[in-house]
Amino acid sequence: MQTGNLSLGTFVLVSVIKVVIAMVGLLTVVAYTVWLERKLVGHIQNRWGPSRVGPFGLLQPLADGLKFIFKEDLTPPYVHRSLYLLAPILSLTLAMTSIAVIPIGGWIVVNGAGIPLQITDVNVALLIILGITSMGVYGVALAGWSSNSKYSLLGSLRASAQMVSYEVALGLSLVGVLIVSGTFSLRGIVEHQLGGFWNWNIFGGGQFVAFFIYLCAAYAETNRIPFDLPEAETELVAGYHTEYSSMKFAMFFMAEYANMVTVACLASLLFLGGWSGPVFGPTLLRALLPVFWFFLRVVFFLFVYIWVRGTLPRFRYDQLMGFSWKVLLPLAIANVIITSLVVALRS
Repeated sequence: MQTGNLSLGTFVLVSVIKVVIAMVGLLTVVAYTVWLERKLVGHIQNRWGPSRVGPFGLLQPLADGLKFIFKEDLTPPYVHRSLYLLAPILSLTLAMTSIAVIPIGGWIVVNGAGIPLQITDVNVALLIILGITSMGVYGVALAGWSSNSKYSLLGSLRASAQMVSYEVALGLSLVGVLIVSGTFSLRGIVEHQLGGFWNWNIFGGGQFVAFFIYLCAAYAETNRIPFDLPEAETELVAGYHTEYSSMKFAMFFMAEYANMVTVACLASLLFLGGWSGPVFGPTLLRALLPVFWFFLRVVFFLFVYIWVRGTLPRFRYDQLMGFSWKVLLPLAIANVIITSLVVALRS
C-alpha cells in the first residue's frame, strides 16, 4: 500500500500517538505477563496465585509497581556508582527499543494515506532487532562487574557466555526464513505468509526445525528456565542483580519480560504468519482483527514460556553450553544448507 503524502504536522502527530500507544501497550503487557505467570505457575503447582488485590488478582501488577516505587533504594558503598546506575537503564532501554520496528497489523487510512501499524517501517527491521538485542548483554555485564560482588560477577559472566553462545544458533535459525521469504523486512516476511496457515514458514516454508532452534535459543537469550543459570537462586542468590533494590531491580525485571514479549512477537511474525487470519465485517473491525490475531499468537508464546517454567528443571552449566554448541548449532547449519538446496531446486 502507498503511504501517500501526509502533512508534516499530521506525520508528527501520528508518530507521537504510535510511540505512546506502543510504550504504554508494552508496559501493560509486561505487567500482566507477570500476573499471568504467577497465576499459571500457581495453578500448575496447585496454588491460587494472586487472588486478593482486585478481581482474580488483576490489580496485583499495580500493587507490585507501587511497592517497588516506595521501597527503600539502597546503593551499596563499594559499587562503581556510575556504571551500577547505568546498567538497569541500559537493559530496559534496549529491551523497549526493539518494539519500534515490530509491526502488529496491516495498514489504517489517515487523510487518504496508508499508515502502517508500527512505529517505523524499516526494510532491514530484523537486522536492527538482532543488533539491539545482542547489545543487551552490556547491561548484564556492567551490572555484575560494577556491583563488586562475587555472586553478581559470576552471574554476569554466565549470562555473557550464554548470550553470546546462543546468539549464534538464534541468528542461524532465522537464515532459513530469510532464504524462503527473500527479505529482511518483517512486514515483507508476513506478507509472504498470507493466504492460509499452509503458507506459514513453519509449515509451507519447511522451517519447523528452525522454529525449534529459535525457541530454545530465545529462552536462553532471555535467561528463562531451563536456561536461567545467570540467576540461579540456589547457587548465586539472584545472579547479576543481587545488589539491586527498589526500581533498579524492577527495571531489570521489566527488561526481562519486555525481551520475552519481543521474542514472542518475532516468533509470530517469522514462523506463524504474523497477523494473518480471517478478516470480515465493517471497516473498523477489518482493521482491528489482524491486531487481534497477532496478539493471540503473542499470548500463546508467552503461555508456552510460563508452561516451560512450570515443567522443566534447570540445566547444569556444562549441559547448557554443550546444548548450544553440540546440538543447536549443527542443527541450524544443517537447516540453512537444506533450505538453500530446496529453494535452489524449486527455482
